[in-house]
Amino acid sequence: MYSEMAIRVTVAVLLLLFSVAKVSCDPQNDGEMIHVSQALHVFTRGEERGLMHDIVVRISKYFSKGRLLLALAPAPSPQPSQINCKGLCNHRCSLHSRPKICLRACGTCCVRCKCVPPGTFGNRELCGKCYTDMTTHGNKTKCP
Repeated sequence: MYSEMAIRVTVAVLLLLFSVAKVSCDPQNDGEMIHVSQALHVFTRGEERGLMHDIVVRISKYFSKGRLLLALAPAPSPQPSQINCKGLCNHRCSLHSRPKICLRACGTCCVRCKCVPPGTFGNRELCGKCYTDMTTHGNKTKCP
């Protein structure tokens, strides 16, 4: 069972969400009297008025600083990194003795591992285990 105070707090918070409150966002004015919607005064009487006023003022400050929008906004999904496999592989295979085979293997490795090592030779470890451990059916390293 709800106590009378819990009901008052709930009603005041609900009314606060639907009413417009005038709250200072300036930290220098925090000590001054803050004007709150008349709904607060209707639902608070007696000893609880100070407590209710403090609760409503804190909630109003929290919402007025835009934190409500941040709390309700969904987190943005990470964007998949798009790399230019064709351009990177063209550079990687530019000095290779068999450029067409190199381009095909490099393109496959780029799509699977999302990486092409810098330069025309070596540096394979910079792309991690995916790039260095990929092998052909003959158990030779696949990625140039």
